[in-house]
Amino acid sequence: MMAAEIDGSGELPEASIRNIVEQEELKWIFVGGKGGVGKTTCSSMLAILLAKVRPSVLIISTDPAHNLSDSFQQKFTKTPTLVQGFPNLFAMEVDPNVEGDDLPNAEGMSSFVSELANAIPGIDEAMSFAEMLKLVQTMDYSVIVFDTAPTGHTLRLLQFPSTLEKGLTKMMALKNKFGGLISQVTRMFGVNDEFGEDAIMGKLEGMKDVIEQVNKQFRDPDLTTFVCVCIPEFLSLYETERLVQELAKFEIDTHNIVINQVIYNEEDVESKLLKARMRMQQKYLDQFYMLYEDFHITLLPLLPEEVCGVEALKQFSSNLLIPYKSTSDKKVPEEKVDELEQRVSTLRLQLKEAESELDRLRKGKQKMYDDSVS
Repeated sequence: MMAAEIDGSGELPEASIRNIVEQEELKWIFVGGKGGVGKTTCSSMLAILLAKVRPSVLIISTDPAHNLSDSFQQKFTKTPTLVQGFPNLFAMEVDPNVEGDDLPNAEGMSSFVSELANAIPGIDEAMSFAEMLKLVQTMDYSVIVFDTAPTGHTLRLLQFPSTLEKGLTKMMALKNKFGGLISQVTRMFGVNDEFGEDAIMGKLEGMKDVIEQVNKQFRDPDLTTFVCVCIPEFLSLYETERLVQELAKFEIDTHNIVINQVIYNEEDVESKLLKARMRMQQKYLDQFYMLYEDFHITLLPLLPEEVCGVEALKQFSSNLLIPYKSTSDKKVPEEKVDELEQRVSTLRLQLKEAESELDRLRKGKQKMYDDSVS
């Protein structure tokens, strides 16, 4: 039996992501969690639901192992592409590594920049992310969904503003210390001003401005939220708690958890293995409801097949709005009435038999009393 979905003050919030779909001001929606829990499927379905109520939606994969193309069964690149079957849903896949045109690239200078980037851990990802955000900022999408990499990568992504700031500080220190030497090296390699140190610093300063602007939006719960996706197992519960704590540290709003691959108690389940897994899952589901009683917790069933392609995603996405019910919960009213009438009839018969037995015992007790008195 799954935890009850109750609405009202002091009770469990609605078991759906309807609150996100209906929040019209939302601009940035991150979907993240442990690897292999179904983040891409959930972010794809969320984007489809948003496309029904928003003028334009962009879904971006920042996971190095891109699954967005597999999910929609359509090839995506670093350029936003219209998803087949939609007039207003676009998708793109971004590598978290710096691409050739992301940094000033001239002969001899590229290796210098590469060494500089390697000296500052995470700066390459941060710069790539900044380039992507600059691109997105120039586009007019009403909402952007991020299909993020596993938790560790996601947390690094959220640290990019501070990473860039530290990187700039280090680079400024290097410039002040070795400025003359760098200028000599750039001239020796025949590098013009366009690829010189000032150009690089200017590019990084521009990126930092964009990141800071977006970072303010990330901390605004009216504009940004994070959806945690997990499965009802110990490691996923642990990872979700770690993610929620880190998001709180970064002041990023999160109030939705999607628990995927839930095994429901269907009427025809005979397998001892499945029943054992259900008991195990129920233990962790109870813990999720206990830990996150003020979250919207949405359950998605484990399916016998993968959810791939637009039609499959559309069909399965309804479970994000309307809680899934197992076949044992889908009995037609007539069947339930008949079942209840049968139970009532049986209970009445048992009550009648109990009353007769009680009456018999009372008469026997009275007779024993009368005999003892006489």
